[in-house]
Amino acid sequence: MSEPVRSDVVGPDVAVEDASSAQLVSRLTQQSTELIRSELRLAQAEMTEKAKHAGVGAGLFGGAGLVALYGVGTLVATAILALALVLPAWLAALIVTVVLFAVAGIVALVGKKQVSRATPAAPEQAIDGVKRDIATVKGGTSS
Repeated sequence: MSEPVRSDVVGPDVAVEDASSAQLVSRLTQQSTELIRSELRLAQAEMTEKAKHAGVGAGLFGGAGLVALYGVGTLVATAILALALVLPAWLAALIVTVVLFAVAGIVALVGKKQVSRATPAAPEQAIDGVKRDIATVKGGTSS
C-alpha cells in the first residue's frame, strides 16, 4: 500500500502553501484515483461476500425443498394407511393414487392455460402504433 497522505505536503518536500496549481491538480488526481481504487476493492469484497451468502442460501432452500418433497411422500403414505383402516390396503392406495392424478391433471390444465395466455400473439397495439409512426414520418396523418 502507499504511505499515509500528509495534508501539508503536495509533492516531495513541497508544502501546500508553496505548491503550484499544476502540482495541486496532480496531487488531487492521484488521491482521487487512489480513493476510487480503494472504493472499488471494497465494493468487490462486499459483493463477493454477498454472493457467498446467496449461494449458501440457495443451497439451503434446495435442501428444504427436498425435505418438503419427502414430507409430501410421507403425507401420501399416511393418507393411504388411514384409508386402509376402513378399506382394503390396495383400494386405499388406488383411491389416493387416483386423487393425486386428478390433482396433477387439474394443475396441468391450469398451467397450460397460463402458458397459452403468455404466448405472444401479434401485438396489435404495437403494430398499429408503428404504422401510425411510419405514416406520420412519411407525411401522412395519424388517426
